[in-house]
Amino acid sequence: MVSRQPSAESAPLCLVTGATGYIGGRLVPELLAAGYRVRCLARDPGRLRDQPWAERVEVVRGDVTRPETLTAAFGGSAVAYFLVHALGAGAGFEETDRRAAEGFAGAAKDAGTGRIVYLGGLTPGGVPERELSPHLRSRAEVGRILLESGVPTAQLRAAVILGSGSASFEMLRYLTERLPAMVTPRWVNTRIQPIAVRDVLRYLVGAAKLPPEVNRTFDVGGPDVLTYRQMMAGYAAVAGLPRRAILPVPVLTPSLSSHWVGLVTPVPRSIARPLVESLRHEVVCGEHDIARYVPDPPEGLLGFRDAVELALKRVRDADVATRWSSAALPGAPSDPLPTDPDWSGGSLYEDRRARRVAVNAGAVWQVIEGIGGENGWYSFPLAWAVRGWMDRAAGGVGLRRGRRDPRRLRVGDSLDFWRVEEVRSGRLLRLRAEMRLPGLAWLELSVADDGPGRCVYRQRALFRPRGLAGHAYWWSIVPFHAWVFGGMARNIARQARSGRIGGYTGSGSGGGAR
Repeated sequence: MVSRQPSAESAPLCLVTGATGYIGGRLVPELLAAGYRVRCLARDPGRLRDQPWAERVEVVRGDVTRPETLTAAFGGSAVAYFLVHALGAGAGFEETDRRAAEGFAGAAKDAGTGRIVYLGGLTPGGVPERELSPHLRSRAEVGRILLESGVPTAQLRAAVILGSGSASFEMLRYLTERLPAMVTPRWVNTRIQPIAVRDVLRYLVGAAKLPPEVNRTFDVGGPDVLTYRQMMAGYAAVAGLPRRAILPVPVLTPSLSSHWVGLVTPVPRSIARPLVESLRHEVVCGEHDIARYVPDPPEGLLGFRDAVELALKRVRDADVATRWSSAALPGAPSDPLPTDPDWSGGSLYEDRRARRVAVNAGAVWQVIEGIGGENGWYSFPLAWAVRGWMDRAAGGVGLRRGRRDPRRLRVGDSLDFWRVEEVRSGRLLRLRAEMRLPGLAWLELSVADDGPGRCVYRQRALFRPRGLAGHAYWWSIVPFHAWVFGGMARNIARQARSGRIGGYTGSGSGGGAR
């Protein structure tokens, strides 16, 4: 357990699950600003180390699917936020959500926690639960479990959440920007009541002060009710794009639609499918009772166009606090790099490179920290692109996740199909692969001074195979290492010497940018 001293010992303590995710990562600073103490529950506390608020919270290691790890987390908590779910986890995700909710509810009751707050999905009125998408059906079941826990619970139900970096916003953004004319599924004519992420956060913070007798569901939505077609047209208008031509057809099933969304947007098919399935039915708020307890702001709730404009400004200013990819995808590898020199867990293949560079270490570090996203990977761009396409075809994330910030990385950031496992500023960057692989892979880039105006750049690619397929995979790509990894080392050194951090346009056997 990693713990830090809270700033005000007398303030109520809020337990936040999902702090490494999109909503949880934004809720924590809002709770702190409202005067609460905050404790975060995380499977890997290190993932929160570089958050700007990390020194102001407690972080407890635990897993909502393992009740035995929850006792310490709930001790002394006044409010507990349930902000985790197994979206995109594949078969069995409903059982995982059920176990998580039951364990969370039991731990809250045993600890005497005063309130549970849960952010669920808005379900369509009049539609039998059996006809809902598996995703919405599971969210509804989780809400029921928490409401029946014996702990006063507020379930906030939202439809599409609009904010920089949200999966729903990214899906809307890329579909509209990349397809000036499109054949679309029928769900583009479904009525939706989107809500800005800032209003979701305001409701979540306000729910902490609900009276103890309140144990119910609240629908939360913005002031506009739109079809998805209208949302795309509205986005195009705000973004200054020409009017989009949209032709709905009845033949695109949710499965086909999710492949289409996965092809055009950074959102992988495993996440796109539940989002698409949730749009089959009208999702409009049936009440606005939350305003009795958390009044609307004087200027009113943020409308659709204002929410899009604000989100786009955040993206353009590189001021995106969290993204949909902030949380690791279910099933993604999470094993840390084996660092014991006597590690005996089986084969560990390695490709090691080093180059002396006639610049100071700081110049090389700027290139290292700026890698990926728009700057590419400094070697054999076609090979990287093909590997990304292959990963997406297999249901993986591919290269399109990009970066949260174009200049700075922090532990836990997604970086194309990697996850930042370690950053030691000015010295080392370690990435763990989240692509579909028959094994576990890491890429480590480091730099050290080597005298005045000189440094040594070092690079390691490591692979821990799983079964015969893993060994075969490693040896099948060995012939390309000189181009991919050798070219990366040469071109990072060349870029540092050039003094340019972005806009790489390499040449030669290892050059190129995507």
